[in-house]
Amino acid sequence: MSLDPLILSRIQFGFTISWHIIFPSFTIGLAAWLATMEGMSLATGNPVYRRLFDFWVKIFAVSFGMGVVTGIVMAFQFGTNWSVLAAHSGSIQGPLLGYETLTAFILEATFLGVMLLGRDRVSPGVYFFACCMVSIGTLSSSFWILANNSWMQVPLGGQTVDGKFVPSDWTTIITNSVFLRRWPHMLLAAFLTTSMCVSAAGAWYVLRGIHRSEARSMMHWGMGLAAVLIPVQLLVGHLTGRYVVEHQPSKIAAIEARWHDEKPASEVIIGWPDEEKRENLFAITLPPPWGSLVDSGSTTAAEVGFASIPRENWPPVAIPFFTFRIMVGMGLLILAVSWFGNWLRFRGRLETTRWFLWCAFLAFPTGFVAIIAGWVTAEVGRQPWIVYGVLRTADAVTPSLTGPEALATLLGYVIVYAFIYGFGFSYIYRLLREGPTEAGVRHAPATGNRPMQAAGSAETATGRAAAAE
Repeated sequence: MSLDPLILSRIQFGFTISWHIIFPSFTIGLAAWLATMEGMSLATGNPVYRRLFDFWVKIFAVSFGMGVVTGIVMAFQFGTNWSVLAAHSGSIQGPLLGYETLTAFILEATFLGVMLLGRDRVSPGVYFFACCMVSIGTLSSSFWILANNSWMQVPLGGQTVDGKFVPSDWTTIITNSVFLRRWPHMLLAAFLTTSMCVSAAGAWYVLRGIHRSEARSMMHWGMGLAAVLIPVQLLVGHLTGRYVVEHQPSKIAAIEARWHDEKPASEVIIGWPDEEKRENLFAITLPPPWGSLVDSGSTTAAEVGFASIPRENWPPVAIPFFTFRIMVGMGLLILAVSWFGNWLRFRGRLETTRWFLWCAFLAFPTGFVAIIAGWVTAEVGRQPWIVYGVLRTADAVTPSLTGPEALATLLGYVIVYAFIYGFGFSYIYRLLREGPTEAGVRHAPATGNRPMQAAGSAETATGRAAAAE
């Protein structure tokens, strides 16, 4: 059996980006959480916020480093595996990715040094400013990445000259309606991911009877933010789906498993898409006009099915069909956990309802699963195009790349990533298991922090006494 370099290259890029996206989706929200905790510490003098900051900044540092390591290799693949794409679209994608590098590696990395090493070397105001700049850096990095990917999804603002894509309107490229819907969708997903992780950590500590003050703050902040953001995310997600209806008929047909044109359209809730028979097996379907109402916001709109799309332009149907539903399912699970958690919080029962604490703890991966599922929906649903409608994935792979070469690099990435992730995750687990300590407070600068030290010691003693009870 021959090794297909195209399939192997696609597997390799999907493998690297799926593992990489875990870290930006976490650190974007965590950077904002850290800036908030530092600001609250300065504003209130509450030592709990300082201990939370000193705890989570260590996890942020490890996650940031792993994100950088796993992200660098993706840029290399544009040259090694996808040189035709680089040659044809470099004048657009090169500047976008270049600006991402500037914001990620200059803005973030510069102020990250202050955040990690400058607590005793700069004033509290400057330190807080550095924390805010790291958060802004993560947001800026996501801006350029989503601008680049959104252009690949819907190539606006460019034109083809001598077979190459060149920019004609940079404003359209970076501020078009597609990008302005997809970027907030990604940011909200990142904030929700961090919220669920923070609240899960708090629930874990309550179940173990330790770090009660910090755990209470984690759960209240995490679930409170998730409860506010998840309805907004569901709305923004729906608006994001509208660009798919407008610009990518083959993707929306795959997401809906719609085989024929319908006016008005029905809505398949769940089923098993069968491409050979061109039907959905074991389907649970809402009758018309639910499909038209969901996709186009109309009870009479016509919706495109695969019957109107050439067979060679079909994406794999089952993958975006199921991953889209996984993404939505995770969003509904976050909604249920966060809203019920806040209901318990307002009734004063959040920390005593153990079955729910287990639910909150086990819900920590929901944000990650939703992001990966959404990313797979967007990328696989775009196939067979690498730049939708203008450049096919099969035509973008490096012509000289052989199957054995692609297999060797794929296996190399798997081995290296296993080592990196094995070490990184085990170290993060150790940090999480240990939890917040007084180390940061004990080594705080002398000016203005002595009351916090005393309060921190008293609070910790109270927490230990409560744990002993």
